[in-house]
Amino acid sequence: MEVKVEATFLRGEPSMAHPRGRLMAVRGGRLHVLAPDGWDVVGGARPEGARPISRDDAAAWCLFEGIGEEVLDAVPVPD
Repeated sequence: MEVKVEATFLRGEPSMAHPRGRLMAVRGGRLHVLAPDGWDVVGGARPEGARPISRDDAAAWCLFEGIGEEVLDAVPVPD
């Protein structure tokens, strides 16, 4: 029986390079950041200033950034 591990979404602090912040996700205790080519694993703890957001807010962030909402279902599941 497969257990589904849900992702929790976060938004990083705005910066000059990312005025709306970066979209991040935690799944299975592993932190990921959304990059142009998909989700990248980030080592270490959650960045200071990154705040949890709802899936709906993550979807709105994707819409504003011109990224398909399906990326929210593509957060890798740890081995």
